Order: sequence, then structure tokens, then C-alpha cells
Amino acid sequence: MSQPWRILVVDDEPDLEPLVLQRMRRHIRSGKYEFVFAGNGLEALAKLRADDTIDLVLSDINMPQMDGLTLLSQLGSLDHDLRAVIISAYGDMANIRTAMNRGAFDFVTKPVDFDDLQITIERTVEHLRQWRDATASRDKLVTLQNELDIASNVQQSILPDDFPATSAYEINANMVPARNIGGDFYDYVAVPNDRMFATVADVSDKGIPAALFMMSSRTALKGAAIGTGSPRQALIEANRVLQADNPTFMFVTVIMAVYDPNNGEVVYASAGHDPPVVVHADGSAQQMPATGGIALGIAPEAVFAKNLTENKMTLAPGETLVLYTDGVSEAMNVGQEEFGLQRLLQIFNGRPPQNAKEAMTAIFDAVAEFAGEAPASDDITCLALHRSAS
Repeated sequence: MSQPWRILVVDDEPDLEPLVLQRMRRHIRSGKYEFVFAGNGLEALAKLRADDTIDLVLSDINMPQMDGLTLLSQLGSLDHDLRAVIISAYGDMANIRTAMNRGAFDFVTKPVDFDDLQITIERTVEHLRQWRDATASRDKLVTLQNELDIASNVQQSILPDDFPATSAYEINANMVPARNIGGDFYDYVAVPNDRMFATVADVSDKGIPAALFMMSSRTALKGAAIGTGSPRQALIEANRVLQADNPTFMFVTVIMAVYDPNNGEVVYASAGHDPPVVVHADGSAQQMPATGGIALGIAPEAVFAKNLTENKMTLAPGETLVLYTDGVSEAMNVGQEEFGLQRLLQIFNGRPPQNAKEAMTAIFDAVAEFAGEAPASDDITCLALHRSAS
């Protein structure tokens, strides 16, 4: 059996240790995780220096003697590879941004939802496993192609695949890169009052630079969504973060929507991205109105926010919201003809999707059939949110 992932939990709350051990008991008994605890950053740093087998640090921010942000700044001095996840107060964007700048891989918010924490830990250790595999294999690689394959696996591990499915709605998504490493990504994150943020984005350029910018963009957008609750404000906040430190002048177009399953309301905003498509219960489809906006990362806040608006709509029972990149609409066949918006709108004529996965499968199958043997010229990314008919 493989060795358990060793997780150091750093928090000055004495009640956290028994709670973690109780809520994670199945994973502890199965040998998947082993937890170590420290009451503050100084104690944690001492344990890390004495024990190089710890894989993941899960740390609160506010603690006596040494806080979590100071601890993060010290992790780079350690002579072993690990990842850090920060625990932050809800909406504390300033500390979240500081934590990400100091190397945190991800974050969770208080009060801690242990289901969300479990997903975050799973994604973090999978990324660490992929990274360690890549590092161990680096000396054996003889071609750039092999390195790109590993980088692609690391990138794919960041995209969530624990698709939400409730009695009210479900989400499904996929990204197929045109090269080994793509610049597209999708994400979704739950926010208060049962609402769900969904995002699809397209980074300029391709390859490793785009993948690195993609990771920064995903983190900024996720944090902004949680911290603001509004697509427009989230895009403004994310642009502020990305534009402040963007020496390569890369940019990312984004479509972001928040869905309220209590009434079917969708609020969306776009940063230089195609507006969403709604597939009606009868299989007909239409593109929603555009909201203005320019790509993230290139314009100061006053310019970026000036023409950025939000649109509202209601997703009726049985309808599906589709967010996509231009890799769908601009996919080409061997005759250099584009797939186009009209073909996308006609996919479901007479065949309305019954769930999000059906919608995704139909779109990717239609694009693949149209393109035939033509090489992909762009990443293809799509996210579908389906409201249950009942």
C-alpha cells in the first residue's frame, strides 16, 4: 500500500484537532491521510524542519507568535517539496491575494465546509503527485514532447471534475487543448444562498506561458467570485489583481455567470468573451445579449470597468446554459470553413439535452464531426449548466 499523504494542520483553535480527526476518520483509517497538528506558525516551522515527509500544510491566517502569511513566506526555505492551502475568513480578499502571492496553492473559507475541504485536499495532493512524478521523470526525458505531456497532465489536474449534481441543477464541463498545453479553462465555485458561480476563460497565446497565466487567472477569478458575489465586481477585482503584475502583457477573456437554483435566475458578465447560449426545453437555442467589457489583465480598473455591465435572465425548467470559448464557434474543417454560431445553435433541434452531460457530449461530438481530419487550431472548452425539468 502506498504511504499516506501527511498533512500538517496549523491553527490555534484547540477544537479543530478532534474535529479534523473525526470528520476525516475514514481517510485516516484507510491509510490515505495522516494528520499532524501545530498551534501556530513557529511550532509548524519547527515540525517542518524536523520532518521532511510532510506533503501539505493547511494553515489558518490569524494565529499568535507567527501567523499563516508569515509561515507561507518561510516555506520556500525548506529543502523539500510541499503544497500549502490557506484557511481564510470569508471575503478576506486582501489576505487571500497575499497568500497566493506567497505560494499558497489554494484556499478554503471559514466556516470550513469539510466536503469542500476534502475536494481541495484531493486536488492539491493530486497536483503534488503529478508535480513529483514530473520532477522524478525530468532527467529521463529526451524530448520536449515528453515534458509537454507531463505539463499537460499537471494542467488538467487543476481543472475540477467533481461536477455538481443536485435535484435542482447540474454542471458538466470539458477542455480539449489544441496543443499539449492549452490556455483555456473552466471553473465553478459555490457561494452563499445556494448560488453557483460558473466561469469559462480563454488565455491569449498557447503553451507554457499561457498555462502559467491560466493558473494565476483561475485563482484570481475564484477568489474574486467568493469575495464579491457579483460577476461584474468579480471581473473588476480579478482584473485589478492580474493587471497589477503582468510583465508579459498577456490577457484572458472570460464569461462568468452566477446561478440561483431557488428561482433559476442567471446573472452574467463578459470580459471580451462571447456571451452564453441558452438551449430551451424544446431544443431551440439562442445566444444571450452581450455585456460589453474587455479582456482581463491589460487595462487599468477605471478603463476596464467603464463599459462592463451585467445581464440577467431566468433559466426555465429543462433549459441549459452553455458557456464556451471561440474554439467551438471557430473550429475549422479541412475546407477552412468555420463551425460558426448557427451550427452551435442548431445542435439540439429536436433533441433537447436532458442533463448537462448530454449537452456537453452533443457539442463536442458535433464539433469533432464537423472538423473531421482538420487539425485543431484552438483549444475547445465548454461548460453546461442544466436546470432540472421537475
